[in-house]
Amino acid sequence: MPSPVPSRRAPSPQQDLQGHPNRTALVEDLMQRFPHIPREAVIKEDLLRGGMAFDDSALSDTTDEATGEVKPKSYFIFSFDHRTLPELGEAALRRPPEEVVLTGGPYDLRRTVVSVRVNPDSPYRVQAGEDGALGLYLDGKRISDVGLPPMPDYYRHTLANGKSVMEVAPTIQWGYLIYLTVFRVCQYFGAKEECQYCDINHNWRQHKAAGRPYTGVKPVEEVLEALQIISDHDTLGASSAYTLTGGSITSKVQGMDEADFYGMYAKAIEERFPGRWTGKVVAQALPKDDVKRFHDYGIRIYHPNFEVWDKRLFELYCPGKERYVGREEWHRRILDSADVFGPRNVIPNFVAGVEMAAPYGFNTVDEAVASTTEGLDFFMSNGITPRFTTWCPEPTTPLGRSNPQGAPLEYHIRLLDAYRSAMQRHGLSSPPGYGPAGAGRAVFSVSSFMDTLPAEEGAPVSGE
Repeated sequence: MPSPVPSRRAPSPQQDLQGHPNRTALVEDLMQRFPHIPREAVIKEDLLRGGMAFDDSALSDTTDEATGEVKPKSYFIFSFDHRTLPELGEAALRRPPEEVVLTGGPYDLRRTVVSVRVNPDSPYRVQAGEDGALGLYLDGKRISDVGLPPMPDYYRHTLANGKSVMEVAPTIQWGYLIYLTVFRVCQYFGAKEECQYCDINHNWRQHKAAGRPYTGVKPVEEVLEALQIISDHDTLGASSAYTLTGGSITSKVQGMDEADFYGMYAKAIEERFPGRWTGKVVAQALPKDDVKRFHDYGIRIYHPNFEVWDKRLFELYCPGKERYVGREEWHRRILDSADVFGPRNVIPNFVAGVEMAAPYGFNTVDEAVASTTEGLDFFMSNGITPRFTTWCPEPTTPLGRSNPQGAPLEYHIRLLDAYRSAMQRHGLSSPPGYGPAGAGRAVFSVSSFMDTLPAEEGAPVSGE
């Protein structure tokens, strides 16, 4: 697959609409052209790539995350917003929900869990109707009912030092996953090292500037205390997995390298709560001996994210990873890690959409999907099942600034089609640790790949 050439400019909203009079027409056209892709996934991808606006009536009623009736957005690692906190206005003071669930409406949507990405300029708006019930409106017309995540009982409790459970161990995916960002910053720092789509370091800075609690390195004891609260009060057993993650470590943190630093938490968690949750870690593609340490510490699923497939784009958009490891070595390490965890338990993520980011991305959807499919075939032919997060063009990142509209919606829908076809081609099933698959069942909230994969026979609808 040839590397992309510099594109002349980012896609404009008019380009993305491709002759459609409004967003509704674009969405319905794609539903008709790709009837085998769940209609729920079309709307979900559009919300993830472009965000949603919130009427004041749809925001939480408190600035205290330990009270209220709605589970607020935790900013668990990235901002996933289209504006900075100071630009969000009321949505920065009265937090929007962590996620929303869409049902019904004119498209008869099955239950669809969507991560909240705030964009005051989005054509999608969450607001109360005349009956007082919340709905999702597109181009001014109600297209679905909106359910909000209830405040979990464990969020109402604090640690002995007064910190909230949400700060130390937030849960996402409708309570399925405990997200432990134990290192809030990344040692790939500055324009010559930071991934060009990633705002982890800025997200840290903006929360500290706003005076919010946002612990840089979370002490192991605090993590264990928060998990104990979750374990004691998650009486329905909704939480099924935890993810250990944070910024990349190129030198040391507290005198430890990346494998030992993140592994320290896994060891402590597994000793205190043996078998309570499935342990996952998102880390760099590390040498095999380091990966073995992860496994020895109790981690069972490894996410050595490959970010973007194309060689030239990887070098341009992930300069730190190219400098310290290199793309070919990164891929070799991913394959090697399958010897430790088993291919099914190695699940590298890529950021879907940056393939089309100006000024260096692919100019056409055909080229972008073909490139990413090449990467899917490479890993899936080795039994490894990648997954993806839908790119949110955060405004403080280089790619976000130059591509505020993100990638065209058609790219995301065709990627879902290509992904499902690749899974079928290689005889693979939905990866472990992501909850149920299938429209109306999936809880994975930052992309629609789980909504698009076939449901396992007899699997319950999410929330049942």
